[in-house]
Amino acid sequence: MSHSPANSDHNKPRKPNASQGRRAASRRPVAPFKPAHPILERLAPLYPALFGAQPLPLKRGIFEDLVAANPEWDTEDLKQGLAIHTRSTRYLQAVSMGRARHDLQGQAVEPMAVEHSFHALTELFRRKLRHAERAEESQQAPLRAQAQEWLEHRLTKAVEHSGLRPSAYAESVHTRDAVVQATLTQVVQTATEQQARDEAMLRAYEASGSNVAAFAEMYGLTVQEAGLMLARARLHQQQRQEAEHATAQNAESSESTNMEPDTP
Repeated sequence: MSHSPANSDHNKPRKPNASQGRRAASRRPVAPFKPAHPILERLAPLYPALFGAQPLPLKRGIFEDLVAANPEWDTEDLKQGLAIHTRSTRYLQAVSMGRARHDLQGQAVEPMAVEHSFHALTELFRRKLRHAERAEESQQAPLRAQAQEWLEHRLTKAVEHSGLRPSAYAESVHTRDAVVQATLTQVVQTATEQQARDEAMLRAYEASGSNVAAFAEMYGLTVQEAGLMLARARLHQQQRQEAEHATAQNAESSESTNMEPDTP
């Protein structure tokens, strides 16, 4: 008895599609976190929030705090371990997100400086490019394109998270990388135009005395679109106030540090 072509095709093994591949990858066991230096193996259980698998950014002066808390430890080993830790991809990811700096108790003690999160972000971008260079030739171009798309997305989020006007953000960071600079210029221009539109809409809304639904109809927007624009504009205002306050605090902290007498 012969089989029909349909039945024959049905019996052929099927190739997994992309979504099936992703699901299979998600079921693979994740390799346990293992610190890259013996001193970090000692730090991780003592300060898991700072030196665990998802570390928080460290406060400035954390080395001195660790020496005081663990006087029996070799300081050179500690310096080397901290250098490895702060260059790790896990740590750079936390810094690039603009998360606050934390002390040994895991408490946030100072905001992350914009330029520090920017430099962490650009270092991660360079690592993605180096990964693309090491890939098979057929994968290099797609991986470079993914890295570029990632940079644009993360820079956009960084500008938003900073609370600064896009132009002020651009003035706060510096890079010699032509690709990063060109991407930053593009992101800043787009963000500037978006913020200007949002703030103009907020001013018009506040002057109109209307509710959101009536205001949206007046400008040919859906209620959801109008609400989103107004929320963004208000968020920008709040973030700028917080950023200005944090900048003033950092300036006062730097000034007081500079006035301290040098230790022998």
